[in-house]
Amino acid sequence: MGAEEALEFVDNLVFLRTGEHLHKAQRIILRHLWEDEKRTYHDIADSRGYTEAHLKAVGAQLWHLLSKVLGEKVSKSNFSGVIERLWHTQHAQNTYQCIYSIVNDATPQELDSNFVGRDREIAELQNLVSQEKKIILIQGEGGVGKTTLARKYFKTQGFYFLELWMAQESQNIVSVESVVEEWLRKDFQEEPGREFGINLERLRRKLRNRSRKIGVLIDGLESALDRNGRIILDHRPYIELLRVLADPTIHSVTLITSRERLYESGVDVNFYSLKGLGESAWRQFFTSRQINFQTNALSQMCKAFGGNAKAMEIISGAIIRDFEKDANVYWRENQNNLLVEGVLEHLVTSQFDRLAQMDAEAYRLLCRLGCYRYQNVTHVSIKGLECLLWDVPEQLSRRIIKSLCDRSLVEFRKGKYWLHPVICTEAIARLRSSGEWQIANRKAAEFWTATVSKIEFPQDALMALEAYYHYVEIGDFEQAANVILDNRGNRWDKSISLGVLFYRFGLLETLISVITPLIENLKSEYYLSRLYNMLGRAYHQTGNIALALDCHERANQIAERSDIFQEKISSNFNLGLCYIDLWELEQAKNIFYFVKNLSETDENYYQYVVYSLCCLAYINSSLGIREDALAILQEVKAGMTSERLTSWGVGTSLLYTSLTYKNLGHIETAIEICNQAISHCEYNQFTYLKARATSCLASLHREKGEFMVAINKHLDAIVNMATLSDKCNLAKAHYQLALTYQRMGEVTISRDTFNQAISIFNEMQAPKQVQKVQIAIARL
Repeated sequence: MGAEEALEFVDNLVFLRTGEHLHKAQRIILRHLWEDEKRTYHDIADSRGYTEAHLKAVGAQLWHLLSKVLGEKVSKSNFSGVIERLWHTQHAQNTYQCIYSIVNDATPQELDSNFVGRDREIAELQNLVSQEKKIILIQGEGGVGKTTLARKYFKTQGFYFLELWMAQESQNIVSVESVVEEWLRKDFQEEPGREFGINLERLRRKLRNRSRKIGVLIDGLESALDRNGRIILDHRPYIELLRVLADPTIHSVTLITSRERLYESGVDVNFYSLKGLGESAWRQFFTSRQINFQTNALSQMCKAFGGNAKAMEIISGAIIRDFEKDANVYWRENQNNLLVEGVLEHLVTSQFDRLAQMDAEAYRLLCRLGCYRYQNVTHVSIKGLECLLWDVPEQLSRRIIKSLCDRSLVEFRKGKYWLHPVICTEAIARLRSSGEWQIANRKAAEFWTATVSKIEFPQDALMALEAYYHYVEIGDFEQAANVILDNRGNRWDKSISLGVLFYRFGLLETLISVITPLIENLKSEYYLSRLYNMLGRAYHQTGNIALALDCHERANQIAERSDIFQEKISSNFNLGLCYIDLWELEQAKNIFYFVKNLSETDENYYQYVVYSLCCLAYINSSLGIREDALAILQEVKAGMTSERLTSWGVGTSLLYTSLTYKNLGHIETAIEICNQAISHCEYNQFTYLKARATSCLASLHREKGEFMVAINKHLDAIVNMATLSDKCNLAKAHYQLALTYQRMGEVTISRDTFNQAISIFNEMQAPKQVQKVQIAIARL
């Protein structure tokens, strides 16, 4: 039993008895003593910024509180043993029944496997009742377990309760006069009078009786409510009954279940929002039915259905009936069809149908919300809802949004809104058939574009990309491409494209997945050339150089054919980088001279002159042509002051310059420039460039004989490259690490590390790199 489990268990015990949770200082004491019972208050105070005297006072109060809650002496020295014993007792019985018996000195009831995971909700209802709240409306989506919770509360608390089940259709609702007459006659053995007012007074007197705990359950009130949450005109007399039930002088408790909120100014109602069951409750329920499941499948099911209790029951029945109690097979076959079970489908569609009748504007908004994906970005702001109300006066939009929230059809928290997957499935189906699929997706795309004005973090980039998915859904591939290629504000450069920012954040697989389907559907040669170039860079970094070369060649062909000057330069420069990593140095050298000469014809592209010179200096130093390398470095030094260099260009140029000085044996200069590169990458959040520079710095420390410093930096670079899927440079980093082990005389580990480099280079189809490593191995 871990510290967090123990804290949660103790907190539940305290809450059930007192209605209050443990405060911060109490939790700190319990956590530290659970982990080490010999710790002193002095130690804990020093580590958490408290005074010893304060924690001693808190501790004394805490042990007194736990002694009272648990009914036995609890102290600093024995509390962990007491909690462990009670914890094991709990595992032998139902969670709620065990805790309930501890706190209330009651005899545990027989385990009810149909009621799981609602211990805290029972306790919270009891806390409201202890505050003398007379009417509590339990609100939640259909099937979440509102009625089950209300009935269970009354039974566990020993209430005799009166029930009123509201008909699903408003025209079938029984008159309140008949309901009160029936209660008086059947439950109180009193003959009702002729007038409703008299019968209400008789009921009031009965509910004032202290000798009997009376509960009233009014189930499914939403059918009696209008669009504004008020009792419908034909059944207004129900308000008089509610006023009696809210009378502070009576001793009864009324629980109302409803999918929608009640708004009657003359009735004091306390709202209790009920959410879905947690994963642990689903696990307990499936286990009690001997259903086989893997944790991942169960977790996905629970999340997809929002923990809905009715869904849990329906799905478990289908698994037992049709899948031989194998939940994994059921989920594998049905995870893309959440409403496959007819009863579950009716549960959802009935909510949509009622909303369509009660509030047409809110219904249309609910369907339109099906256009959002709720995946990489799991929610939208209120502006994301308002943009879908394009045909509604602005002053009415908040009322419509509130209508959805009050009906528990939209989830919301702290200004974030989203649909549960099941509701979203139905919303998508209805939106597609409504004729509004195109316009809803276009409005949503425009919302995302307007929302992300500046990109600073990966989540910003993913949010901006949401517009792409909406355009793809409606077949507007040109606009989808524009989302990726359009320049964005950021905190590093004046303006660069979203696709380039994806490189910066290491989101390469995402970039590949969104560009690939576009290429097959675009007609614009300008877009195609730029996207092929982006795709090639992503393939290069992930180690698929063959595909990278193909993409850059295609980009270059299109650029030549359509005379797109920028892409001629960019595609050739990227080809040169690929050939460096294949160690085809002569071919790379020819390409960089071509790029340099081409860039010199237009001063707007001077930055590529500098970039090419840096690469040429590195290639010459690698080929042993020292004089040429040194001469080029002088040109580079002057060019590095140009304002045309991008932050990426500066980082890359510093890295190649440092590598060049290393090859030339100027180690201290190389270290100085490499540290500049690392600082630049940290500031500009170039995580992959920083990892490459760290690998370079490690090899420089090796040249100085600082082997342990070198090893630590090698390993740091390798971990980061593996995380970023920078396979090409990962191979080179293993090669450099192996050289360090070789210099240290660690033959075995050096050989193993060289072989790791060879394995990755073989995957990259880089035979000359393999040959270079094999030559190094021969020196062992």
